[in-house]
Amino acid sequence: MKPDIILVGGGGHCISCIDVIEQEDRFTIAGIIDLPEKQHRKILGYPVIGTDDDLPHLAAEYKHFLITLGQIKSPDTRIALFEKIKSLGGTFPVIISPLAYVSKHATVEEGTIVMHKALVNAGAAIGKNCIVNTKALIEHDAKIRDHCHIATNAVINGGCTVGEGTFFGSTAMARECIEIGKRCVVGGGGESWGICLLSRRSRAGKGRCVRRIRLFKRSGRYLESLCR
Repeated sequence: MKPDIILVGGGGHCISCIDVIEQEDRFTIAGIIDLPEKQHRKILGYPVIGTDDDLPHLAAEYKHFLITLGQIKSPDTRIALFEKIKSLGGTFPVIISPLAYVSKHATVEEGTIVMHKALVNAGAAIGKNCIVNTKALIEHDAKIRDHCHIATNAVINGGCTVGEGTFFGSTAMARECIEIGKRCVVGGGGESWGICLLSRRSRAGKGRCVRRIRLFKRSGRYLESLCR
């Protein structure tokens, strides 16, 4: 008999997560936590059974949870829910689509979901409560810190580090050995939402100067232009 899991967040990202969980076939979805106005609805046939206020008694009844709330501008709500459920004794399994590839030499930490057609290469390390979305590529030795969202078809090249709480948008590409700071928002295809702090590591593994780099709209070049 498969163990039950509770999904926390009932929006569009939840729909994608449900499909991955069904395909992986390790858990039975017992219900979904969502906003008060969405109670008693169903999402792909699964009932909305409570709100955030119900988490204490749900954590006493169920062991496994997954944060299925999406993340773009801020990771704060996902982080708060993750920490609250952990404090209540809930656990977060790693969810990996059978259509994804995760190297046996890579590590993926609790609460992270790796979605359809994503690829995580040897030596990569992905932290807690992350989203590695459909067709994302995490190359060798890349490090994705906790609470990040690597969006659809994004490319994190070898040796990169993505700081905690960062959103890296659809089709965006990070060149090799780039370091992206904490809580950055890298727009899809290079569309700029701000400035991140980045550094390039030397071959000896030590960081050269930390630089401010403006994220330009032109796809594939937005990590090339220094802020003057």
